[in-house]
Amino acid sequence: MRYLQSFHRRLRYLREAGQLSCSDIAVMCGVEEAVVQRWEAPELKQRRYPGVAELLDLCVKTETPLEQLLDMNEDSDADQMELPGLVVSNGDGLAEALKELEQEIERVQLSDEEMEILRRFRKASTDNRRMVLQLLGG
Repeated sequence: MRYLQSFHRRLRYLREAGQLSCSDIAVMCGVEEAVVQRWEAPELKQRRYPGVAELLDLCVKTETPLEQLLDMNEDSDADQMELPGLVVSNGDGLAEALKELEQEIERVQLSDEEMEILRRFRKASTDNRRMVLQLLGG
């Protein structure tokens, strides 16, 4: 996972520069705080990496460009950026693919009100969650 070689350092820098805690990042990405701590682990054997969904959540919710978190070195072999399940050349197709990705992210991005509802729902007890789902017809 060459593109994530310095992710742990970049994430910590982003978090500290934005005065965010590991808990704040965990809430943004919908994971446990311990997961974020493993993303930042200095020891390679202890380190884990976010999935694409968590990575996109992090970028969208902190308004951070993906390139700022990933190692997208132009000297990469075969002139390709490696992402699990995605290979894109650095030609004109990359700009178009990134534009489409940006449009899709904007389409699914939650409003502040939706994020607050989701935050409260996640903190609710199981019984309260069931009641909310029943009220919503789910």
